[in-house]
Amino acid sequence: MSHTVSLDNYFARIGYDGPRAATLDVLRALHGLHPRAIPFESLNPFTRRPVKLDLESVERKLVTDRRGGYCFEQNALFADVLMQLGFKVTPLIGRVVWGREPDAITPRSHMVLRVDIDDEPWIADVGFGSVTLTAPLRLTVGLAQATPLGTFRLADASRNALFLEVQSRDESWARVYRIDLQPVEWIDYETSNWYTSTSPEAIFASNLIVCRVIDGARLTLLNDHLNERSGSGEIVRQHQLTNADEFAACLRERFGLNTGDIDLVDVFNRVRTPQAATENENENGGAV
Repeated sequence: MSHTVSLDNYFARIGYDGPRAATLDVLRALHGLHPRAIPFESLNPFTRRPVKLDLESVERKLVTDRRGGYCFEQNALFADVLMQLGFKVTPLIGRVVWGREPDAITPRSHMVLRVDIDDEPWIADVGFGSVTLTAPLRLTVGLAQATPLGTFRLADASRNALFLEVQSRDESWARVYRIDLQPVEWIDYETSNWYTSTSPEAIFASNLIVCRVIDGARLTLLNDHLNERSGSGEIVRQHQLTNADEFAACLRERFGLNTGDIDLVDVFNRVRTPQAATENENENGGAV
């Protein structure tokens, strides 16, 4: 990780003008702003373009070119910013179980960050799509933690692992992913990223997913279906996009994406005939 992200450019991208210090208040502020400004999106794997994880490429795509990305890009960017500010950041990896059987064994395909502040550990994750955290969580088992969008908790998964769970509207708990607490090396994400961005078994190869946090709600585009959900997860608006112009305008205006040289007519034609996803599927096979 020899390249470092320009803090000035990143802060301008997310709209942050506060202190540059390794404090909990700063972490909370950045964690809240990031998913509002930088959408989760899978345009690169869907259009067979590489997903590059070197920081120079990540910064160019997510900051300079005003695109978005998925967990490996989003959290790599966030981690570098935090480390420049003086935070102690430990890379972790998880297995997505969102939308699957609770005991499903899935690939290690999701990047998560541990952030230590004054010897207290926190979990940070700005890249899980439809249930991306909007605040860091104390790394405390069983503690229900309210965030601006949803209540979450960490549950014991045994064998040095924890489940991230989100509270549903009926107050039950749904598992999102299983976090392995053993630290990984940054290079370990390359293998997982290759699988996630290229394998026919991975949802991003055959479906387009775009997500963004807005005021009090979440926007999710699954192929040509646009949903808006309240903080509790209830769908408040649904709309099916009917033509390429509407599709392009949605990406630009609702999600704030600069799609550059991507042929959106071709993308729209492909999303009209998705191969795998339903409205209950998301990152690596979980629900949106």
